[in-house]
Amino acid sequence: MKRIAIALTPEFADWEGALLMAAARAYLGAEVVTASPDGAPVTSMGGLKVTPDLAYEALDPADFDALVIPGGMSWETGTAPDLTPLILRFSAAGRVIGGICAAAGAVAGSGILDNAAHTGNALEAHKAWPGYAGDALYRDQPQAVRDDRIITAPGSAPYSFAVEILKALDLWTPEAEQELAGFKAEHV
Repeated sequence: MKRIAIALTPEFADWEGALLMAAARAYLGAEVVTASPDGAPVTSMGGLKVTPDLAYEALDPADFDALVIPGGMSWETGTAPDLTPLILRFSAAGRVIGGICAAAGAVAGSGILDNAAHTGNALEAHKAWPGYAGDALYRDQPQAVRDDRIITAPGSAPYSFAVEILKALDLWTPEAEQELAGFKAEHV
């Protein structure tokens, strides 16, 4: 069974990971585990209160196949926790890593996008992160970009973000495509 860790921040964008989480858990038999900075409940931008399973420090890459980070207001206000150590641990272990919206900037800031094709909300947002030097590989496009095991997306692309993560995890099947087809239709 595939295990996906979702790193939530206060004021996370609940819609950015929701499609992936629902498809992976309900339709594809994956285990979805949520984490917050200290394991305490977090509230999304939309007011959804989530009691996570773990604290970030308890996320061991050996126990997971992927780390997914939704964006949210804490990235925009500068109050998001530093996820660089977590991202680097998962990267060193060869795990799938996904960042969408402002969280793609945090992935950029970790340095792992310096040698991988990627996207996000805007190149300028990535350049604001001191650890980022991958601007030559930035793709200005509205869909998610996958480069091997690294997936990034602008906040407007939760469908393609979910698809690319499922593909990277070898969970993309005809059944998955059928379940998600209705969501794709709305965004075409």
